[in-house]
Amino acid sequence: MAFTGSDVIKLIGAIILPPLGVFLERGCGTDLLINILLTLLGYIPGIIHAVYIIFKF
Repeated sequence: MAFTGSDVIKLIGAIILPPLGVFLERGCGTDLLINILLTLLGYIPGIIHAVYIIFKF
């Protein structure tokens, strides 16, 4: 799978605001809600989940 320029933008968004990266990749759905909860519980788990979602899809 190729790594595109839009993936770089999503990763930057995921580091600054993790739900933003997930929203750009998957839209509004379960993944976004999970990421919001993880970000509220701790910033690092939110980033890890966002990067995982971006690389998986």
